[in-house]
Amino acid sequence: MAQYNIIAESQEYTVVAEYDHVATPAESFQSEADLEKEFIRLLGEQGYEYLPIHTEADLISNLRTQLEKLNHYHFTDSEWEHFFNECIVNKNDDIVAKTQKIQDDYIQVLKRDTGESRNIKLIDKDNIHNNFVQVINQYVEEGGNYDTRYDVSILVNGLPLVHIELKRRGVQLKEAFNQINRYQRDSFWAGCGLYEYVQIFVISNGTNTKYYSNTTRANHLKEQEPGGRNKSKKTSNSFEFSSFWADSNNKVITDLLDFTKTFFSKHTLLNILTKYCVFTSEKMLMVMRPYQIAATERIIQRINVANNYKFYGSIKGGGYVWHTTGSGKTLTSFKTAQLASRLPYIDKVLFVVDRKDLDYQTMKEYNRFEEGAADGNTSTAVLQRQLENKDKNGGYHDYRIIVTTIQKLSIFVQKNRNHPVFQQRVAIIFDECHRSNFGQMHSAITKNFKKYNLFGFTGTPIFAQNAGTGGDMRLKTTQQAFGDKLHTYTIVDAINDENVLPFRIDYVNTIKEKTGITDEQISAIDREKAMASPERVSQVVKYILDHFDQKTKRSSYYSFRVLDDIHKVASARKGAKVFEHKTEQKLSGFNAMFAVASIPMAKAYYNEFKRQQADVPEAQRLKIATIYSYGANEEEIDGILAEENPESTTQLDQQSRDFLEGAIQDYNKMFSTNYDTSSDKFQNYYKDLSLRMKNRQVDLLIVVNMFLTGFDATTLNTLFVDKNLKQHGLIQAFSRTNRILNSVKTFGNIVCFRDLQQATDDAIALFGDKDASSIVVLKDFLSYYDGYDTEKGKHCYGYKELVEQLQDEFPEGQAILGEDAERRFVALFGSLLKSINILSTFDQFEGQQIITDRQLQDYQSNYLDLQEKWRRRRPGDKENINDDLVFETELIRQVEINIDYILLLVQKYHDSNCTNKEILVNISKAIGSSIQLRSKKELIENFIGSVNADTDVEKSWKDFVQQQKDEDLKEIIDSEHLKPQETRTFIDNSFRDGQVRTTGTDIDKILPPMSRFGGGGNRQEKKKTVIEKLQTFFERYFGL
Repeated sequence: MAQYNIIAESQEYTVVAEYDHVATPAESFQSEADLEKEFIRLLGEQGYEYLPIHTEADLISNLRTQLEKLNHYHFTDSEWEHFFNECIVNKNDDIVAKTQKIQDDYIQVLKRDTGESRNIKLIDKDNIHNNFVQVINQYVEEGGNYDTRYDVSILVNGLPLVHIELKRRGVQLKEAFNQINRYQRDSFWAGCGLYEYVQIFVISNGTNTKYYSNTTRANHLKEQEPGGRNKSKKTSNSFEFSSFWADSNNKVITDLLDFTKTFFSKHTLLNILTKYCVFTSEKMLMVMRPYQIAATERIIQRINVANNYKFYGSIKGGGYVWHTTGSGKTLTSFKTAQLASRLPYIDKVLFVVDRKDLDYQTMKEYNRFEEGAADGNTSTAVLQRQLENKDKNGGYHDYRIIVTTIQKLSIFVQKNRNHPVFQQRVAIIFDECHRSNFGQMHSAITKNFKKYNLFGFTGTPIFAQNAGTGGDMRLKTTQQAFGDKLHTYTIVDAINDENVLPFRIDYVNTIKEKTGITDEQISAIDREKAMASPERVSQVVKYILDHFDQKTKRSSYYSFRVLDDIHKVASARKGAKVFEHKTEQKLSGFNAMFAVASIPMAKAYYNEFKRQQADVPEAQRLKIATIYSYGANEEEIDGILAEENPESTTQLDQQSRDFLEGAIQDYNKMFSTNYDTSSDKFQNYYKDLSLRMKNRQVDLLIVVNMFLTGFDATTLNTLFVDKNLKQHGLIQAFSRTNRILNSVKTFGNIVCFRDLQQATDDAIALFGDKDASSIVVLKDFLSYYDGYDTEKGKHCYGYKELVEQLQDEFPEGQAILGEDAERRFVALFGSLLKSINILSTFDQFEGQQIITDRQLQDYQSNYLDLQEKWRRRRPGDKENINDDLVFETELIRQVEINIDYILLLVQKYHDSNCTNKEILVNISKAIGSSIQLRSKKELIENFIGSVNADTDVEKSWKDFVQQQKDEDLKEIIDSEHLKPQETRTFIDNSFRDGQVRTTGTDIDKILPPMSRFGGGGNRQEKKKTVIEKLQTFFERYFGL
């Protein structure tokens, strides 16, 4: 028999290498039922067992059968009843707890009738093909708020772990998403709550298909309703986080039939459920995207090959992954580390990050994967202890994964030349391997570790084109240092997949070149001198202040989870466990960074902002901060931004340090903190500032290099630039702005006060492809205003065309008749809102609006009326509410009418001696077009009724609101017999937090004494009534 040298055992990849769409001719119209039938037929061909299950009793019976098969054990009836009620559908378990059971605690303990214990697996993660996969459709749930019928569900060992919602071709995909949100709210919790086990949702209209996790953040899902269970609460930004499936070349697979053949192949689906989901420390389930899975599997395969061919100890056994900034490299790299650590021949996995990236949140995530893997202690003694498998007390602990920093690993190697770990099989994974301090580290590793596999992750690789001129000539490029490129996911791929946002770039000319100067060096000196002139600095600051609200969309409101006790978290000792509490608040718009050329420029700009804001009331001033740690060069030759040390200011000259000390004292006054430039307190200032940027508490941060690489804040949407950037540094800096948050944040805003257009084109060509500019950077103003054709020939309607269509199809004053017309109006007006949302940040849009504010209000009133009509629900409604139309509610808030506008109209009415009735009509229409003011309509109308010729409108309004507010609250307190002081405190806190809290003990503290036992139903009814009244009261007076 022939002998074969096995290179690597062939394991079926989760992500197909390449997939070509096979076009099938559409012979006739395909209904939703036809689409569902074809989908189920394909699943059957792939080995799924179809079950005609439509009731809860049948679902439970099948669950018992499947778990018995999986575990080779037959339950007695009493054992099953106890196991089912205690371990599977425990009444205390919400979606978070059930997700944790699937992801972490999937082995449950059965108490047998004999008194013995036995482990029962809910899912087999060691051998995925031991799991039984079934498909059901049209399952009926009658126990929720409304009777519902689910489209298609995938059962794994009897548990519904994947749910698919289908819409016929031509229907907007978001309608399927809205329908699942409604199921989460109204019925998944019903009955015994088995549908709360769903881990992944798939939505499709046949043409486009996407998937997303159940996004089980506690704050999104724990909305306790009186008398009910914990029910899921939809998030406004979830749809933005849904993903397309793709092949390993990043070619998107959108058609449902193609998606079914790839994503729903049993091997792929079971691998995703068992291996490629991550349940974070914030109790959020993340499903890895196809490019992340592909990269992970390529690395594991490379380690296998290197093991069989003994390629370890050289770059043949390694490689690098190029995944663009913002695409989730850290998650991919750490999941890779986790899987590599499970290989039998790997002794240790070292996951190496830069010290500035190892913040408290990062350590918490890493330690969740591997307890004790990450330690914020700067001492190399901790690293040495972990490498020697010793716990804190000196006892044995096998550290399979160790998270460390470049700095600590470098010191360890220098001090321990003959350490035994150098002879072990060690996989070393570098996060952000493009860093400028990597060269020396690489040499130290390759000289001392004898059996290493070396891998790197980077969003901006070093190629020959952007390699530096100094250092070791053998380590110039990323490929030279790490080996082959194993997987690529460029910024073009990420923007096409909607995993990051495109950029919109303004070039603001602030300096005129002198004519007649030909000497380039003299010209450059003259230009830099002009750049730093006080007149130009003043001009730039004035531009930023004048345009800040517009660029950061401060007229837009959205809900965001804000971290409380930032000072406490930032000041905690490294390694100490800190309880993080977050509060949902309404935020207005986003925040910004300002990248400047040098420390002197940072100082000049900081002072100029203070000067120009000196006469502005404190409450209206922008909260501005700055941070730097040493004087970086004006421009790095290779385009890589110099690293600034966030742990020390010792390299600063005294004048720069004194200035920074003063800026930190300003910060202390703003936020009641106590930082300074001493070593420990400066580190805490860095952490505090980072957290306040992420929570949108700092409006503008002035930086030189710090925060321009590796810093992620979803609330950051604008980068002002007065600094020469190119290649790697440019992409890294721009990418601070393009993290996805919600439908209001549609792009990263870049405002350049220097001509970086050629540098931008060059960087995008290098890190995307030669045709990338049109994808990565938004089009110009006229394209969005007039409309444009894509490269594939599709026409994208512009603002002008949309207004013309709207006014032609739905003239002012004419009723919208019929369901089809209502659908068309909702889609058309929603498109117009999106167009206005994009154009609103273009300076040219001012004065170019075709539709007047009054017309927009009228259309918006109709839009909101239709929203109420389509979303109104009555008990017993079934299929008539299944058409969840897509309403751009967040974008409505972009053109929201506020109370100041109404008071301005009231003042005009007053000035007309209360005779101009047209103004009253305008007021009524304005209120009707506003989401926020509709709840205040009666209050405003009553005030207008009290206005006469002698009224001081502004003062009278404040007095009127306060009087009505006090009377309304007193009426609630008296009628419901609430505790007066506790209720007033509760309401004050609600206005402070931007919402009425219905969970926790606060609401119970205001209720009158009632027994919790015997008659508990009355207490729950009382609580429900009180919450409804307080919410109505809150909506009426919030924002006034």
